[in-house]
Amino acid sequence: MIKRKCFNVEEFGSHQSCLACACIYLLGQLGYLLGSAMAEEIGEEFKRSGFTFDEEEEILKRCVTFCVNYNLKPSDIVSSWEVYYLNRPLDGSVVELEQMDGFLQHLQNEQKETVIKGEPDLHVYSSKDVDVILNDENEDLNEDILKTPNGKSQSLHKERLDLTPYTNGGLFSSGKPSKHETPFGQRTEKFVVRFNINSMPDMVTAEKEDNSENDEDAIIKKVRPLQGCSLTVHGSGFGLEPNCRFMYDKDEDRFNALDNRIMRHAKALAASGLYEEAVDPTVASQRSMFAVGMIYCDGEGHLNDKSILLQSSIAHSGGQRVRLELQNLSQFSIFPGQVVGIEGHNPSGHCLIASKFVDSFPLSATIDPILPPAKKIALNHDVQPINQSSTPSELSMIIASGPYTTTDNLLFEPLTELLAYAKRKVPQLLILLGPFVDSEHSDIKRGTVEMSFEEIFKFEVLRRVQNYAEHMGPDARVLLMPSTRDANHDFVFPQPPFDIPSDLKLQAKIACCTMDILRHLSGEELSRNLTKGGTNDRLSTLASHILRQRSFYPLYPPAEGVPLDFSLAPQALDISVIPDILILPSDMKHFVKVISLGEGGSEEEQARCVCVNPGRLAKGEGGGTFVELNYFGRPDQINASVVSI
Repeated sequence: MIKRKCFNVEEFGSHQSCLACACIYLLGQLGYLLGSAMAEEIGEEFKRSGFTFDEEEEILKRCVTFCVNYNLKPSDIVSSWEVYYLNRPLDGSVVELEQMDGFLQHLQNEQKETVIKGEPDLHVYSSKDVDVILNDENEDLNEDILKTPNGKSQSLHKERLDLTPYTNGGLFSSGKPSKHETPFGQRTEKFVVRFNINSMPDMVTAEKEDNSENDEDAIIKKVRPLQGCSLTVHGSGFGLEPNCRFMYDKDEDRFNALDNRIMRHAKALAASGLYEEAVDPTVASQRSMFAVGMIYCDGEGHLNDKSILLQSSIAHSGGQRVRLELQNLSQFSIFPGQVVGIEGHNPSGHCLIASKFVDSFPLSATIDPILPPAKKIALNHDVQPINQSSTPSELSMIIASGPYTTTDNLLFEPLTELLAYAKRKVPQLLILLGPFVDSEHSDIKRGTVEMSFEEIFKFEVLRRVQNYAEHMGPDARVLLMPSTRDANHDFVFPQPPFDIPSDLKLQAKIACCTMDILRHLSGEELSRNLTKGGTNDRLSTLASHILRQRSFYPLYPPAEGVPLDFSLAPQALDISVIPDILILPSDMKHFVKVISLGEGGSEEEQARCVCVNPGRLAKGEGGGTFVELNYFGRPDQINASVVSI
């Protein structure tokens, strides 16, 4: 038996042996060393993502605690911080200690969502449930709440076809009047502008005058003729038809689709005259070379400085990969699946050392004369006054992205109020992006509704939209685009479009994609910006990747849960020309930004695009945001507002 003086006589003096004391002390030291190593790794992950600290030691201690409590890896906690950072108006890239409490709440919400997704039968009770029980406003409602969640069945009667909004203390509902007012109906702030861009102030003044009309003027405005626009959805030629066969892609389909992307970029860069013909980057050479290939990660996890690989095309290198060294570059932003041009040298044949980085498709190049299906729409004014040829044409639109109902019910109150708002504003185009019947909704996941998903879509969504169109008249234009989260639609990406009547005239090119590519890219991007005056706008950088790569989903491998099918028209994801307006609905922070593309300094050498993330119309049990946009013929001539419903 080991006999040794206790490390802490007061605490362990009564022990017959000091072996237990030594073990406790050593375990404590081991925990301290492991915590220090984890803190160092977390700090490196933050700095690799471009973040710094105001009180580094204290912040890293908190982050270590978060990792231990929630079983997170250092890369996981940094990814969660990026989502938290991008969804809040935080200035700069400095992580501050006072932000940790809010970040902890964000982590707790993420853990709650994970638990609910893993156990769809689990119901997380809130104060709302207690209030309903205590108020005893409706005996039948109380009986339903007191039952187990599994036993509750929410009725959506087919007979409920009268969708005239019912007003109950500010509550818009499509069905029978309810004595219980939902959290959405109890909100105090309605249709508040959270952000706006006013490139045409004269038009804003006129709009304010319109908004100051009295009730009688508003009634006259409703019957005023709507200036129409024609709508063209380019969806033929790619085989994307409703009920098409999908998820039959083979390895050969995937390989060919990726190789074709590399070859298109290589040919376009060579045709621009700015770069040489691409060569094999795996061949050892002291001379400078130009290569085109796709970024890959060497192994599992996120990209880092030591895990970057470049795969060239079959024609240039037989599809071989070579390690890519970017240490000599002061600025870059990369992600797996990105097609880039690299100027550099490979003295050993094992590592391509880059001296120049090209990530943008030439503006003068086009991918295909046929526009992608369902992801690109074009619009044109039917009314063309002869005496207004010198004034810029205006295209007004409202853009919203689902979910269209709150998480506590399937009343579709946000959709009802959005359509009521659109009736007052009279936009030429209403763009509604899925999900409509959200597969993530708790009632949908538990299967506690009596109607099929198709019936919910028909009676709760389409009927409302049809009533809106009938109210607005024959010139009303509405675009509905599905999402992979729609329970009533094909779970495949790219998706077959809804069947919408089309015209053949063109005015403004609008590109849309309901897959959350911004969030997926944010978790995989590796960037560096050491140049003075360089932009630190992360959201603009993420959106610009879509345009520079000329693809709605340039990330490869795709994010977990994305049903990407390469056999189903991979060209449907191509962006043939730079659109005037690019709509990318995302769970990240809402925004409207004008993005410039091109390496030249003059306006003639650059292209501009209005990038829009309208946010989600419903968030939890409350309302979200949508975008109201007036386009005056050019991306730099817009009036746009992000409005909370």
